[in-house]
Amino acid sequence: MAVTHPTTIRNGIADYVVDSIDTGGAGSLIIQTSGDVEVATLTFSATAFGAASTGTATANAITDDTSATGGTAAKFKIQNGSAADAGFAGSVGTSGEDINLSSVSIGAGDTVSITSLTY
Repeated sequence: MAVTHPTTIRNGIADYVVDSIDTGGAGSLIIQTSGDVEVATLTFSATAFGAASTGTATANAITDDTSATGGTAAKFKIQNGSAADAGFAGSVGTSGEDINLSSVSIGAGDTVSITSLTY
């Protein structure tokens, strides 16, 4: 049997994690190559996520990176407004990943957009 939590606990955990992004100002979603080189950096709203419901928090608007560094996207990390890691990271691809982009090949100067993100 898998460990389960009641909804109030799942909401509390999700809120704790996503609220850490707001420390020090607007946080960032940094898309990277497999070798940790920045490909693009997108900025969260001042309040990055809304309150969790049924254990899921949904991001508020995320500002596009209109001048990406470029490279092959493989993963992402989240930093708070103080540029400290905010507690989660994940994979990037075109299907079945934590963040799915239309292409992982990002050119220098390209615009990168994230239309929705949940935790």
